[in-house]
Amino acid sequence: MQQFDRDLMLLVNDVARLLRTRFDQYARAHGMTRAQWVIVARLNAIPGLSQNEMASLLEVEPISVGRLIDRLEARGMVERRADPTDRRVRRLHLLPGAQPILDQISRYRDLLGEELLAGVDAEARVQMIDGLLQMKNNLTAEHATQIAVGA
Repeated sequence: MQQFDRDLMLLVNDVARLLRTRFDQYARAHGMTRAQWVIVARLNAIPGLSQNEMASLLEVEPISVGRLIDRLEARGMVERRADPTDRRVRRLHLLPGAQPILDQISRYRDLLGEELLAGVDAEARVQMIDGLLQMKNNLTAEHATQIAVGA
């Protein structure tokens, strides 16, 4: 039996929780929530997501994303635009007012990343990332379904 302090699943969960907590604290200090920061960062990477697509990425209900978008719209950071092929869908796009927040997120990510990886050499970092990517791939729906069907 593994010791709890060396249990991989518990460690991954603990690190993820600590990162979320840190981002929550920093976002609140800047008048936002972590969820709002995630929306802004995701839209920067993938412009034009629908609210439903964003809700799926955030693993929350679309109504929750709608409220978050309402607040970001009121702050001049995000706008909803009609989808050219489906009038029921609204696409989310960043406005120039989001740039200062994106800059803050980027700076904080860099600082937190340095803190997170302090004392971990470059080779170990590459191996961790490769390992985590493999774990993520192992847990994707398609792979998990294949395992469940075979079981």
